[in-house]
Amino acid sequence: MTGLRVLVLGLNYAPETTGIAPYTTGMVRFLADAGHEVHAVTGLPHYPQWSLSEGYAPRTYRTVEDGVHHLRVPHPIPRTPSGRTRILMEAAFAARAATVRVPRPDVVLAVSPALLTVAAALGRRLTGGTPVGVVVQDLYSRAAVEVSALTGREAAATAALERRLLRAADGVAAIHDRFRESLVRLGVDDDRITTIRNWTHVRSATGDPLALRRELGWRDDEVIALHAGNMGAKQGLESVVEAARTAQARGLPVRFVFLGDGHQRRSLETLAGDLRTLQFLDPLPDGVFETALRAADVLVLNERPEIAEMCVPSKLTSYFAAGRPVVAATSPLSASAAEMTASGGGLRVAPADPAALLDAVVRIAGDDALGRALAACGRAFARDVLDSSAARDAYVRWVEQLAGRRPVSRAEAA
Repeated sequence: MTGLRVLVLGLNYAPETTGIAPYTTGMVRFLADAGHEVHAVTGLPHYPQWSLSEGYAPRTYRTVEDGVHHLRVPHPIPRTPSGRTRILMEAAFAARAATVRVPRPDVVLAVSPALLTVAAALGRRLTGGTPVGVVVQDLYSRAAVEVSALTGREAAATAALERRLLRAADGVAAIHDRFRESLVRLGVDDDRITTIRNWTHVRSATGDPLALRRELGWRDDEVIALHAGNMGAKQGLESVVEAARTAQARGLPVRFVFLGDGHQRRSLETLAGDLRTLQFLDPLPDGVFETALRAADVLVLNERPEIAEMCVPSKLTSYFAAGRPVVAATSPLSASAAEMTASGGGLRVAPADPAALLDAVVRIAGDDALGRALAACGRAFARDVLDSSAARDAYVRWVEQLAGRRPVSRAEAA
């Protein structure tokens, strides 16, 4: 197909290294590498620390890099993110994204969240019709319920809005089959949904894991259970703090480590107090981060018990690629649990059960054969299922198909 002009609207983008940003950035580059002219409109980097990244000011930035025409637009960043303050931020971004001037596109893509970005994309459906595709990274309406971010009435209104916007799109890309099922229940036609999985995006480790253990103060005689990534509401990390407290009370040689940032970090540090069995680390640079994953004995995923449909944690793609066994404290109904079962890369325990989490870490640490088997399964899953080449081909094919698709009518979207 002759090169298309593709407009991508997405709040999060590199240099953010966690959450949605690596996948939006990767998708944009996949399309540019395939010979398409890509214009990306994104926000300012602020996640997961919820403050403007160093080196950036609250202004507009225009760049052209690796064939991508990139426009960053300013928007408010809430110091204490909540359901309402995030909506205000996303509304401000969507309003700017709806009005920026770019050459007429052949296809418009929106990344949700932010959900209101989908409205901005639909607003660019020109006379004669410009196809609109939506990449669903999180289910907004489920998040409102599962983390209790909004009242019941607000959550119902959010679900109605999400249904209306996604039904109006010409195509929807879901990052997991569980999301696809949820989208169908929401009211999106199954034949408009394409499953395109997120991929392992981490770089190769650049250092010696043993040397890094010494640098970080991790003793040879202790078990390191590492949680990497965002420290937010949906992670429910208070239970991991309690697992560390139990480890200290029982005199176990286990150290839990929180690597990263997020709006819950300060409250978690206060809750932890002077625990010797819990350590907080600031985000590490690329290469060193991957080395830290390999240096740990066990990698930890923790979610609140209510989390079931809203997301598939991106950290699992990194965890499996690192080749370390995983302990996932998550609901058996969650997409995370489905990934753990499919990969065979670790053990699942009940969420909000600190003793069960600690016991699983101790079990893996005390059984070398089990740990090696789990790590090998996770690594194989990352290689066979989460390789970036599959996502690259799928995104290019999806966008090219959207370019030839008849836009959805108002009657169909209703």
